[in-house]
Amino acid sequence: MTTMSPNKVGIALGVLLAGWHLAWSLLVLVGWAQPLIDFIFWIHFIKPIYVIQPFNMITALILIVVTGAVGYVVGAAFAVLWNKVHQ
Repeated sequence: MTTMSPNKVGIALGVLLAGWHLAWSLLVLVGWAQPLIDFIFWIHFIKPIYVIQPFNMITALILIVVTGAVGYVVGAAFAVLWNKVHQ
């Protein structure tokens, strides 16, 4: 069994989560986020009650940076745990 590099796994998950939230921020920017979230709730039999706020660059940057950092930490921790379990 090969070991995982905590740094590489952290970067991979961090980039994935940051990229996902970058895409969400772009949907908010172009005005497609509200119809999308309404549709997602509708197909899950949930009455949409949330309202998407107007785009704010600072909020978008905070969202992307925080989710990227959390993804890095979770990915690195997972790799460390994986390596310990598979020694």
